[in-house]
Amino acid sequence: MAKAERSAHRAAARAAASGSGPTRDEPARNPGAVGAFGLFGEVLLTGVLVVAGGLLVLTLPAALAAGSRHLRRYVRAERSTLKQFWADYLRALPAGAVVGLASTLIAGVLALDIVLAGSGDLPGGAAIGAFGWVLAALLAGALLHVCGTWTPETGWATAIRSLPGAVARDVPGALYLVAAACFVGIATWMFPPLLLPALGCAALAAVAVPVRPRRRR
Repeated sequence: MAKAERSAHRAAARAAASGSGPTRDEPARNPGAVGAFGLFGEVLLTGVLVVAGGLLVLTLPAALAAGSRHLRRYVRAERSTLKQFWADYLRALPAGAVVGLASTLIAGVLALDIVLAGSGDLPGGAAIGAFGWVLAALLAGALLHVCGTWTPETGWATAIRSLPGAVARDVPGALYLVAAACFVGIATWMFPPLLLPALGCAALAAVAVPVRPRRRR
């Protein structure tokens, strides 16, 4: 029955959007994301902005945080300009650079661990390498959540403290963010220019995953 209700709801939404059916009374969840092509273009623009702001690597968390806020305003059909993006970036940068430094150091340790494990000099190197990759993916997903949660009012500390509770409340959502972070790495490894759209998609995932519709238990 629940499946039939969801199918009927989606059919009604499509009919309302196309004009072939009655208009829905409730407002759209994300009115700014109605046009798929426009949203795709904004995701690409966000990827360019994140890359520009994160060129120094240590500044990448601040750029992702600003990019997530830019897309959140866009999908809500709020005013979202380049000036606002750079204002968010500058506010996120001081403490965000510390987060970036910590993330870079952890990534360096994990990379060294994976290289040593693959060299064959360590006993159980395959298992150690696999564990290193899994841990790197989990940490990348956690960083994506933190960047998507950051606001100028609450700061980075609050965003980091919210991570355990967010994972406990929504384990599938946490795994979605891990998958989004892995997508960035794989896409960039396959074709480096894909880093731009991949980072835009990652910022969109940080916005969309926490507010996605979920089944009620």
